[in-house]
Amino acid sequence: MFNVLALLLLGIASGYAFRNAGLLKNIDKGVSATVMLMLFVFGVTIGTNGELTRNLGRYGVHALILALFGTAGSLLASYFANKLTSRNSKKGGRR
Repeated sequence: MFNVLALLLLGIASGYAFRNAGLLKNIDKGVSATVMLMLFVFGVTIGTNGELTRNLGRYGVHALILALFGTAGSLLASYFANKLTSRNSKKGGRR
């Protein structure tokens, strides 16, 4: 884990140092291609795992439930945060 964070920080520092270099202006295409290749390889790995593919329906239902509850929780939290901040702004006379 430390290696991943160290590489991330090294990449951030390098990007900041060379942000005006012409070479790095078109790096987005390379990053996109790399991410697509990694997703493909990840899909192949999942497809070759027999236990995972046999239980994919069950995992999918669990993932759907987690996604729905996560979204509902985020919506509720933003609703209450909006109510709290709008109430505070009314007390200050601004709105």
